[in-house]
Amino acid sequence: MSAAEDSGHVYILHYKDKEIFLTGTAHVSRESVDLVEKVIREEKPDTVCVELCESRYHAVTQKDRWQEMDIVKVIREKKSFLLLSNLLLASFQKKIADKFGVRPGEEMIKAIDTAKETGAHVHLADREINVTLSRTWRSMGFLSKMKLMFQLLLSLGNTDEIEEEDIERMKKEDVLQTVLADVEKSHPIIRKILIDERDQYLCEKIRTAPGQRIVAVVGAGHVPGIQKYLNQDIDIQALEQLPPKGKMGSVLKWLIPLAIFALIAGGFFFKGSHAGTQMVGWWVAANGILAGLGAVIAFAHPLTILSAVIAAPITSLNPMVAAGWVSGLTEAYVRRPKVRDLEQLPEDILSIRGFWRNKVTRILLVVVFTNLGSTFGTFVALPLMYKVIG
Repeated sequence: MSAAEDSGHVYILHYKDKEIFLTGTAHVSRESVDLVEKVIREEKPDTVCVELCESRYHAVTQKDRWQEMDIVKVIREKKSFLLLSNLLLASFQKKIADKFGVRPGEEMIKAIDTAKETGAHVHLADREINVTLSRTWRSMGFLSKMKLMFQLLLSLGNTDEIEEEDIERMKKEDVLQTVLADVEKSHPIIRKILIDERDQYLCEKIRTAPGQRIVAVVGAGHVPGIQKYLNQDIDIQALEQLPPKGKMGSVLKWLIPLAIFALIAGGFFFKGSHAGTQMVGWWVAANGILAGLGAVIAFAHPLTILSAVIAAPITSLNPMVAAGWVSGLTEAYVRRPKVRDLEQLPEDILSIRGFWRNKVTRILLVVVFTNLGSTFGTFVALPLMYKVIG
């Protein structure tokens, strides 16, 4: 009896002229690593599909990928949160893997290596992680985004509480789904993006992969969805697109600065220069102090903290610039990451202390926490300013 017939985790599917050996794996299971190798060697497929996108493929195959990172480019392209999210998720997966003796993505690495040894084509079947995270981010409101951010940070310490009995549940879930379990409960749209959409994406990529005999290696949590969508129409281009930013967000981005200018102007006009000056003072103090506090929380350099304090009252009135970008670039300039920081990144992301110690991740934290402080500063300043003329 072949591994495919005997394991109970391999499902033989047929789509047009293709025979697909859908292999469900657990990302924290040694048995899955062995199963993947056996199935590929026994079935001798034309193509091996793996649940990886291009960026995650490089992450598991290129150990020195961090050394090529341009942190300044990341900030300028407004990708700080996406990179920080990726690092937090990588940290969670690596800590789980270390605890149970399996390298992160080892079953995917084994699938790739065995495919190359047997002459099979390797086909990347998952959607880009940045697209998935961006679609998730844009589907959430402000408070939900804050909850997501703290949930990701809290995931750094969650692995210490995971016991053997929790592994059975994790074997049936996606890593993203495990980390965001609490957020997912109150926001069903997150499950749609993290699981349902990726089930469709994986299904389309697998059934259109080159060759007639295909082994597909995916997390066990995606198997039912792939089976469900196998003979359904799938618009893969729609799944790859970023949804437009919400109209309300775009309106508020301009409306809030205009309202603040109008409020200050009203203070000067109706209550005189003393009231107007007092309102400006509240605006500068609330934005500057809370943005600076955010930088302090990230253990930023004193010059970075100063830049956050100065920039926040100004950038909060400019929809095109964020205080976190200014402070992040300042931190990158005064504490330039060295090769050592890039080399140590895979280990430093395993602990909260490491995230704050490493110069690369500290820069990302400076961007995020400064922006959070500036945002809270705006909400604090508005009622204080209104009270002056109320």
